[in-house]
Amino acid sequence: MKSIKFYSTNLKAEVVDFKSALLKGLAPDKGLYMPLEIPTFTKEEINKFSQMEYYEIAFEIGRKFLHDQISDADLKAIVKDSYNYEVPLEKVYDRKYVMRLDQGPTASFKDFAARMMGRLMQYYLKIEGRNLIILVATSGDTGSAIANAFYGLDNIKVLVLFPEDEVTNRQRKQMTTLGKNVQIIALNAKFDDCQYLVKDAFSDSELDYLNLSSANSINIGRLIPQIIYYFYSYAKLRRSEDEEVIFSVPSGNFGDIMGGMFAKRMGLPIKKFIIATNENDEFPAFVNTGKYDKIEPSKNCLSSAMNVGHPSNISRLIALYDGVMDETGHISKSPDMKKLREDIYSTSITDEETKMMIAEAYKKHKLLLEPHGSVGWAGLQRFLQEHPEFDDKEQLCISLETAHPAKFPEQIREILNFDPELPPSLEGIEEKEEFFDSIETNYQAFKNYLKEKY
Repeated sequence: MKSIKFYSTNLKAEVVDFKSALLKGLAPDKGLYMPLEIPTFTKEEINKFSQMEYYEIAFEIGRKFLHDQISDADLKAIVKDSYNYEVPLEKVYDRKYVMRLDQGPTASFKDFAARMMGRLMQYYLKIEGRNLIILVATSGDTGSAIANAFYGLDNIKVLVLFPEDEVTNRQRKQMTTLGKNVQIIALNAKFDDCQYLVKDAFSDSELDYLNLSSANSINIGRLIPQIIYYFYSYAKLRRSEDEEVIFSVPSGNFGDIMGGMFAKRMGLPIKKFIIATNENDEFPAFVNTGKYDKIEPSKNCLSSAMNVGHPSNISRLIALYDGVMDETGHISKSPDMKKLREDIYSTSITDEETKMMIAEAYKKHKLLLEPHGSVGWAGLQRFLQEHPEFDDKEQLCISLETAHPAKFPEQIREILNFDPELPPSLEGIEEKEEFFDSIETNYQAFKNYLKEKY
């Protein structure tokens, strides 16, 4: 197998190996790392996945990228330790399924990436005898997943920034009740503001001594683990080796959908991606018009983890279609829009439609969705209505549910008049004491905080 190297989407930084891309997080030119070449699976290799456990598929996918970066034995140990929970594939009707990515330690799909990434980081840092400070901007679930995955590690400190008015109480408490090596900052701001502060710190040479890195989906180490569940769900649900699948992905910062895009390039037979956003509709507008306009400030919607007016990973998606977009959203080379539109259908779901779909899915199918999963399911239903040629009983469709409904009790109670049952990871969290700081939303205040704390 070829050694996989990584380049920056801004095309001004050196090509690096996986370890360097993982530990650095953001490229020095503020671009995002992308594989120079995406490895592929044969049809025969994909067929074998149907007989494998989740962690075994994770090993095969990880090995394609990391075969010369980590031994097979160490990689097997990492994936087996990372994926020790269920990945339910819930049949809704015909061959339409919801993949529940909410059974991990923080009841969010972010666990899939955070756990494997955290263990890989720890592996490399121990070899090098180094310490890191992980900076994370979160719109809801990333912060708790990263904090949980890195909690208690003696060679990694975690600092999470979140918009204080745009996360639920349970999402906040999953971060603020940990302590130890986990520090939390609440900002009177939007997620995009938190993300800008983090990116500015990475590119500030005066902070190089802190050994900063990222665990947001700007880090390539987050994306590789997110390829796995696309292969897994297809392997378990396919009826033939030539069957094609449609995925519907609720999208905020676009890390999740990039995992799917990589899976397609690796050989997974995906007929169509449905990218469903909330009212932050910069990407659906781009697909329709070819013109990209950020939404500033981002809109505060029920699906709070998707309140992103300029998703970082869009530059990666543009790169996949031979275009170039910098970190500000400026496109200097247009992507192949014809090919992009062949692969992708994108739509925006309003808060009202999100509520209606939660009610309809439960009444019609006893399908319990939270706001993000509702956006994905609503996107799938809209696509099938608008494109009846795909609306076939035998067409395999998989919609991603990205968080546990119990993380959004207020919304579920308001719409369905009952409290969703708590998963073990959320039991007792209401009584725990919280610890977090607040600072002004400007870079100088953040920089001063970093210098004083670390």
